[in-house]
Amino acid sequence: MSSELSSSLRIIHCVRSPVGGTFRHIGDLAREQSRSGHQVGIALDPSFGGQFEAGLVDSLKPFLAIGVADLPMSYSVGMRDLSSTWRAIGTLGRLAPDVLHGHGAKGGLFARVSAMALRMRGSKVASFYTPHGGSLHHNARSLAGRAYFSVERALERGCDGIFHVSRYEQAQYIAKVGTPRCPATVVVNGLRAEEFAPVQPDADASDVAVMGMFRALKGQDVLLKALAIIRDRTGTAPSVDLIGEGPDEASLRALAAELQIADRVTFRPLMPTRAGFARTKVLIVPSRAESLPYIVLEAAAAALPLIASRVGGIPEILGETSPSLVAPGEPADLAGAIQRALSAPVAVKDAAEELRATIRSRFSVEAMAGSVQEAYQRALIDRRGIEGRSKVLMPAE
Repeated sequence: MSSELSSSLRIIHCVRSPVGGTFRHIGDLAREQSRSGHQVGIALDPSFGGQFEAGLVDSLKPFLAIGVADLPMSYSVGMRDLSSTWRAIGTLGRLAPDVLHGHGAKGGLFARVSAMALRMRGSKVASFYTPHGGSLHHNARSLAGRAYFSVERALERGCDGIFHVSRYEQAQYIAKVGTPRCPATVVVNGLRAEEFAPVQPDADASDVAVMGMFRALKGQDVLLKALAIIRDRTGTAPSVDLIGEGPDEASLRALAAELQIADRVTFRPLMPTRAGFARTKVLIVPSRAESLPYIVLEAAAAALPLIASRVGGIPEILGETSPSLVAPGEPADLAGAIQRALSAPVAVKDAAEELRATIRSRFSVEAMAGSVQEAYQRALIDRRGIEGRSKVLMPAE
């Protein structure tokens, strides 16, 4: 690989699974980088997901000149990671990347370790990491947390830059891992212009809905308990759509039956975000932890009334004093917010329109991709020297 920098870079994004806001973020970067004339590829675990996830990957393929590489990544940490990391070094090395960008704990691990190994072979590859929450959700006092954060600290040595999607995530990293020994910056998630078109609810839309993976972190159980509280207060629980999939589906169905609200709960498979928005009058984001969730940004852009937990970077979107924020893990607090929203539909819709207007200039996909590309540029100049400086990362005309 030449030491002179090319205006068309080979960029590989590494991630474990093609789901949620993390993959949405990668998709936005891939599209913008491809449109700027770069060759982009994605490396991910081929065993994860079903038809919906395959469709998400297929939708990106027109922008992936390098294609999609299979990179086995288990969810948990174990001995398999040793062989998987060795395989990752070989797979990613054959793709001859200029930039390896890891997303999430496993993607970040494989990208940074691979970059360090490839540099030992003479490559000038730059490596970057976006946690997307990931290992930062662990308790700093737990054995697992201490182990994860020690690894994060060690991997900074091979990293050219860390991107945090919110100020909250940046603060969590500093508190749990330490002040980064490599460049680090906040680059918030961005939205496309067409996403600011309002979504109107279907005629048979539910009163409330939640979208996302069925797991404890997302708090669907808190919503079900809140609906039972409303039923006890008023005699009827609001109708709810639970849209998604995941390991906790059976336990959520059992909880709905135990709370005697199963007749008010409809489980629906994963679907495109805006189609899910049309299924409800109010979106609920009852998460116990988040970074800067796309679902909140997308709902705000679509002028969809929403109620969300006061966690992570959500207050950075809604505003610290927003009445739409509720305490995480508190069904009674959530129940009260739902009752207030459903009893004043005009007021909550007006508030949603105001929020839509305020976020439009703050969260753009062009600004997000531009900040990331500038960081790539600085790192590659440092790695490869001053020659070619004027040609680095020049957008295609």
